[in-house]
Amino acid sequence: MTPPGSPCSVIFGSNVTAASPGSTQGLHLVVSDIEMAHAALASRGAEISGVFHDPGGVFHHKGADQRLPGPHPSRSSYASFASFSDLDGNGWLLQEVTARLPGRVDAKGAAFTSAGDLAEALRRVASAHGEHQKRDGGKHDDTWPDWYADYLVKEQAGQTLPT
Repeated sequence: MTPPGSPCSVIFGSNVTAASPGSTQGLHLVVSDIEMAHAALASRGAEISGVFHDPGGVFHHKGADQRLPGPHPSRSSYASFASFSDLDGNGWLLQEVTARLPGRVDAKGAAFTSAGDLAEALRRVASAHGEHQKRDGGKHDDTWPDWYADYLVKEQAGQTLPT
């Protein structure tokens, strides 16, 4: 099974591994909305804990005494959870991540860590697009958003830039 938009797949089935049923704990499934994911699993009959958070902001697998009910008050990434066990007794943890930490994003995609970084990238693209329009006879380009997007993604991926 490959979750929508994910480059990662999970395999389910019989005789897939030599591990004993229930011997795997702490499997993580990252979700963008913990409450929506919780509701979806519960509506399908899964026995799932309530949404919880760690008072320090990150769950350290220290046990139930570290769990406070509800999502993290600021909805910080990596700080809200829900847990469940599959039919074999393996332990799963849903973890809400809305913004990845630096270095945890596919370097082939476009990502900006601040509004300033994005603004600077847009200035570079605007300059390059101005040169593109000059070469095209100075005509207004109705598809400029597509051109900008293509430029930004290729620039961050280290690919040949459009001219």
